Amino acid sequence: MPSPQQARAQASAITSGKTAPEVEASPTSQLRALFDQPRLSPGQRRIAQYLIEHITEAAFLSITDLAERAGVSQPSVTRFAAAVGFSGYPALRERLQTIALGTLAGGPAEVNRSNELQAAVDAEIENLENLRRDFADPDQVIEVGRSLSESAPLTVLGLRISSSLAEYFAYAARRIHPDVRLVTLGGSVAYDALLQSREAGGTWVLAFSMPRHAQETLTAVRVARRAGLKVALITDLALGPVVDEADVTFATGTGSRLVFDSYAAPGVMAAALLQAMTDAGPERTQGRLEEYEQVAEEHHFFLRD
Repeated sequence: MPSPQQARAQASAITSGKTAPEVEASPTSQLRALFDQPRLSPGQRRIAQYLIEHITEAAFLSITDLAERAGVSQPSVTRFAAAVGFSGYPALRERLQTIALGTLAGGPAEVNRSNELQAAVDAEIENLENLRRDFADPDQVIEVGRSLSESAPLTVLGLRISSSLAEYFAYAARRIHPDVRLVTLGGSVAYDALLQSREAGGTWVLAFSMPRHAQETLTAVRVARRAGLKVALITDLALGPVVDEADVTFATGTGSRLVFDSYAAPGVMAAALLQAMTDAGPERTQGRLEEYEQVAEEHHFFLRD
């Protein structure tokens, strides 16, 4: 009998292209597409991040109010509008209002009578709904999954709070990939691992960067790029220097309603890339999973249900 992983590998292949009716991208994805084109200054990124996090309110602010809430000057807002391709702030605000009104199209929100824990779950459900809309076109996930599958070795980088997501991905990826190298320590340890991975023939790094974003993650990503490695990044919705350095970014919301963030959407994003890796090499995947199951059975790795 096949293991659950084997059964899912056989039955859950990602299909390229849009097989469902066209689904409008999530508001946060629309804003990222709007703001991600140029290289924004730190002050402009602050404006972009404020708009992403407060779109339904910020889209109707005057230039004075937006500048005050984002902590920048009014001329900075004007320059930001020009940097993202608009004739001025009024034209940008009109576009933002279109996006904001789209988020409200479902009708007035119900009165929120939930407690703090329920509100945290509600926020994660919204993150997952946004990710679901982004998955309406899975082509980029499929393409990057194929590239990660072909990179030997494949390096997975996650420092500080991001290490748990990197460990999960690396643990699963080792079942279907012959050489996965996990990097959870920064500084010279990370540099050595990245340089050795490139010298060994590796072509890609999958990096995780969750808030608060570590300076050493940015440095490690830069080292990887200088060494000739390409970087796929799973991060939250922030527009920042780590995103600027990555070749491909998968932006997913994180739950921030509790003292420590929760990572439902980034976890699903990681699982989707793992699925794409299995789809890229089905014969290798099947062979490795069968071999692992034989070893697990021989050495009694798992309890019998």
